Amino acid sequence: MAIKQLKVDVNELTLGMFVSGLDRPWSQTPFPLQGFYIRELDEIKQLKAHCKHVYIDVAKGKAPVATKLKTLARPGVSQPVNGQRTAKNASVNIPVAPLKIKRNVYQQKAALKKEVAVAKELHQQVHTAMGQVLQQLEAGRDIPVKDTKRAASAMVDSVIRNPDAFSWLARVKEIDEHTYTHAMRSAVWGILFGRHIGLSKTDLDTLALGILLKDVGKVNIDKKLIAKKDRTPAEELEYEKFVLNGCDILRQMPGIEPRVIAVVKTHCERLNGSGFPQHLRGDKIPMLGKIAGIVTYYDDTTNPRGETYPLAPSKAVAKLYELRDVQFQEELVVEFIRAIGLYPTGTLVELSTGEVGVVVEQNFERRLKPKVMLVLDSCKHQMRKPLLLDLAEDDRQKQALIDSGKKRISEVEKIEIAQDLEPGSYDVDIAFIRDQYLFKPEKKGWLSTIFGKD
Repeated sequence: MAIKQLKVDVNELTLGMFVSGLDRPWSQTPFPLQGFYIRELDEIKQLKAHCKHVYIDVAKGKAPVATKLKTLARPGVSQPVNGQRTAKNASVNIPVAPLKIKRNVYQQKAALKKEVAVAKELHQQVHTAMGQVLQQLEAGRDIPVKDTKRAASAMVDSVIRNPDAFSWLARVKEIDEHTYTHAMRSAVWGILFGRHIGLSKTDLDTLALGILLKDVGKVNIDKKLIAKKDRTPAEELEYEKFVLNGCDILRQMPGIEPRVIAVVKTHCERLNGSGFPQHLRGDKIPMLGKIAGIVTYYDDTTNPRGETYPLAPSKAVAKLYELRDVQFQEELVVEFIRAIGLYPTGTLVELSTGEVGVVVEQNFERRLKPKVMLVLDSCKHQMRKPLLLDLAEDDRQKQALIDSGKKRISEVEKIEIAQDLEPGSYDVDIAFIRDQYLFKPEKKGWLSTIFGKD
């Protein structure tokens, strides 16, 4: 197998990578093998102590895209998906207009713990409204859509005020899966994405409502067919009818704008024409439809139907990134990953110290340095009480010590997120951590805050 080397900063290393070269002779390091898989965090620490950068073989091990957001730069030809190249995942060269991104249009206006109370109530309102729509559809009655429109717009307002609040509610998968529907989670990712690139409030409302209603056509599709994983070509064609069925239903609803229906009609279209129902290509797919397609794919990937736990975000990001300039516009893919971060709120992570925690709040200026609630120590034993670690603040304090000359760089261990973990790992109850952090007052002995932890 040919070596496909990438030069990587040692701070971007993670478990599973194959180190094929160093920035110095191997003889000047403690590594006995000239080429090895990183299997332990101690090996990353040793590499950091001896090297500034290394070379990794992405054909043998993990590529940086699956672990570090800052490695997402414009790539060359995309790699095959699942080892093969097909018409559906073949790279395309279709001209598309560059994004007109407006940075910093929306500033965070509300504290997380204040906004989450509002978001929780809105989440229930959206769930109730969507439930009424589906019940009325199945009963063949007129569909009241006012409540859904109102709730969708209010959800947009909440995400504008603080993106983390609804992210928490969307990220954690409860036992009652009906409450946490695919459409609702997708709508949250869509609003977060639209907020990031500066879409107008009107566009955000249209996007949110379109994503919430994108699957209404499935009421006319056999439920067994929807749940089936391996459909025959004939069954797939029958399944794909849900999109146009949904558009027909929405056209009969008073108050549903054509742009909302356009989101529904195009959310399954793909950049290279492999989507449905019209097999549109490139910019024939409207912007909001492209966004809806990306967030739908991301949620389908992070929450596979029939699985107990969601997929680790980095794995979903890696799959999505493989499809850049194939099924999805590359610039949109990169901006979406920047918008949600590699470690969305609610992600279970392992730190470079070996400790395990849950991301409880984002740092939107430094997406790789969120606030983490530590629950397991470096030996993976449950801590007597959880510790709140602000990775950005920890980094600032340690850098200040270095800059002032009080400590040398070798004396300071900066803490990084080494990897995200599959939900359910080590029996960590993410929903419990969320509820304790967001909804309950701090109790003595339950929570401590640490900065500058060595």
